[in-house]
Order: sequence, then C-alpha cells, then structure tokens
Amino acid sequence: MRSRIAWLVVVSTATVVVAFVIPLCLLVRTLAEDRAMAAADQEARNVALLVAAVPQGRQLADLISGLDDGADPTTSVLTASGRQIGPGPAMRDDPDVIRARAGEAFRVVGPDGGAVLLPVVVGSGTTVVRSTVGAATLRDGVLPAWGGIVALGLALILLAVGVARRLGTRIAEPVREVARTAHRMREGDLEARADLAGPEETRELARALNGLAERTAELLATERATVGDMAHRLRTPVTALRLDAEGVGDPDLAERLQERIGVLQRTIDAIVAEARRPVRTELTARTDVAALVSARVAYWQPLAEDQGRAMQGRVEPGPLWVGVPEDDLRDLIDITIDNVFAHTPEGTPFSVDLVARRGREDPRPRAILRVVDQGPGFPEAWARAGTGGLPGPPRRAGTSGLGLDIADRVSRSVGGRVVRGHRSGGGAVVEVELPLLPEG
Repeated sequence: MRSRIAWLVVVSTATVVVAFVIPLCLLVRTLAEDRAMAAADQEARNVALLVAAVPQGRQLADLISGLDDGADPTTSVLTASGRQIGPGPAMRDDPDVIRARAGEAFRVVGPDGGAVLLPVVVGSGTTVVRSTVGAATLRDGVLPAWGGIVALGLALILLAVGVARRLGTRIAEPVREVARTAHRMREGDLEARADLAGPEETRELARALNGLAERTAELLATERATVGDMAHRLRTPVTALRLDAEGVGDPDLAERLQERIGVLQRTIDAIVAEARRPVRTELTARTDVAALVSARVAYWQPLAEDQGRAMQGRVEPGPLWVGVPEDDLRDLIDITIDNVFAHTPEGTPFSVDLVARRGREDPRPRAILRVVDQGPGFPEAWARAGTGGLPGPPRRAGTSGLGLDIADRVSRSVGGRVVRGHRSGGGAVVEVELPLLPEG
C-alpha cells in the first residue's frame, strides 16, 4: 500500500511539474529572444536617428563604425545611393532589405539569428538600417535557466516522494498492525487484539477483527463445555450398567459384559480428557517430529526391556517440522508404539523408524513414522482397509480401535494419513505420513 501511495503521489506531482516546466522553459527562451531583439531594435533606432541627421558622407560612416564593438547587435546601413556602410552580409540583394526599402519596418528571427530592419526616408531616397544578432545571443542564458528549472522540478518530485512515503507509512502501518494481529490469531493467540488506530476505515477493520476474535473464543469455549458436559453425563449410566453387570449370574456373560463396559468406559474417559484440554494455543503449530520421536522411543525403551522386547529406533536427523501441536503429536507417537505393547505377546520384537521423503521423484515432502512388529498382525478385513479410520468391529476382543482412530484423525487434520499393512514374514505395519513444513 505504501509503495502504491508513493507512486500515485509521484506520478501526480511529476505530471503537474512537467505541465509547468515545459511552458516555463518555452517562456524563458522567448524572453531571451525578446531581450536580444529589443537590444537590436534599440540600436537600429539609434542609427536611424543618425542617418536622419547625417544622411550621407564620411561622417556617417565614422559614426556607424564607432558603434561596432565586436559584439551583438551588429548594425549596417544601405544608403539610398546603394552604398553599404558597416559590417555584415551584402544588403543590396537581400530580400528583407528590398522589402524594407519599400517602406516597411519589421523583425526577422530564424535559426541563424535575428534582424531588425528600419527604413529611413531622406532627401535622396530611402536608407535601410539593419541591426542583427546571432543565434548564440538569442539563446544567451537559456540553458542555465532550463537547468535551474529542471533541477527545481526534480527537487519538487523528490520532496513529493518523501512526503508520500511518510504519508503512506502513516496510512499503511495501522493496516500492517491489524494484519500482524490477524497472524497472531491464526497462530493460536486468541488473546491478541488490534489497536484502534489510523484512519476510520482501519479502525473499523480493527474493531471487526477484535469482534471476530472474541466470538471465536466464545464459540470454542462453548463447544468445549458442551462436549465435556455430554461426556460427564454418559458416565452415570455407564456406572449403573457396570453395577448391573456385576449382578449377572452367568460368570462368562458377566465377564464379557464387564470387558465391553471397560472398553466403553475407556472411550468415555478419552473423550473427557480431550474435552478437559484447554483451547489450543497453537491453531497452526510447528513441531520437530524427529526430536519428539527420539524422546518417545527413549521413554518406551525401559518398558520394552522389562517385557523382553527387542526395540530398535532409527530416526533421521532433524529438525523435521510438521504442522501438528506437540501434545497431539506426542499422543500419535505413543498410540502407534502402545499398539504393539497392547496387542502382541511379550517378547515380540519391533522397530520404530522415522524418515523424510523429499526430492524430484517425490514432489510432496513428508515425514513417515513406521512402526513394524513381528506379532500376529492385523485381521484380513483390516489389512484390506489399508488406510484411514478403523472400519467395522474392533480389531481384537477388549479393544475399540480408538487409538488408531485418534492417530488417523490427527494425521488427516494436517493432510497426512495412517496406513496399515502386513509385514512380509508375519507382523503388522503402521505407517503415519505427515507433510513437512518449510524450514524457513
């Protein structure tokens, strides 16, 4: 905006300056010509008075030669008898002189200079007085004057540029401040508010943005409260259902009911935990997945050693930035690793790998978290599903599939995905793809 305002002022000022400079330059040239021709006219009139007083003879020649000082104007006389007195081109056959001998006094200005011709009627006929100035005299002082005028015009344009930049800054800076506030809100700072400064239009924009931020915070808080309240309401009937299941006479049926109720209870607990989380401070997050995977592998290593599992962790050196909040990314990593502990026998080896794929052959840069175990693997129906959320019934008795559903939801929120498959030779493979952010 500032540059556009500056350009607008510069173009407007330059147009006005040029509109005045060109006529002013032409006026200066005209004034210089008028000044030179006025001097020639004055000298011609003085000589005409001499011719009228001393119509001929050597005395007239001496008077005219005394006027010649080697500088413009230069005056010469053609007497009635045809004799030329004074320097300059021949006058006898000059068309302008012939015209003057007819009784007309006039001026002539051309590329080579200017001349004033005056006819003087004496007793023996008409004498013509011609006073000439050269082209240099006609342009004397014009170029310096033009230089001064152009310099003044440029100074005015530069002054206009300075004023325009200052004015543009005063107009654009409040808009930039509103934009910075909007970026802070986009990054999750819902407490950010724009200052009501600048022109009325900018203040109105700031008020609208502040109102939008307040409304967004209200809606997020209301939604979080509604989900939390609904989850709490579900706990009461689940507790009652658990008590009723304890009173079932069939031990096998009671055990199955308790197992299903436990799954339901854990699902509700996950919803409650999610509902209790505060509104995120990062709507657009930036987390180093390489550092976090390394930290979580180290966290799970002691449990793997306790269960006799051979755990291998290979993490590509980072940083590898992804647009997932750190808490959500930690949950996603823990879910994929915990999936191995929960659904494979103790002693089952597994590996956790993180690689980055980018380059000409792979135009979409992304980080790939790959967890491979040597356990029983996924059921056939789940292997056919391949990607996305978990379809159909739970994958094993006593589980709901909620963990991988959460991982899939987190990855899809940033344009990634979760891929499930079989390992050659037996075992399950879970791959989580997350788009990489620019490193700048």
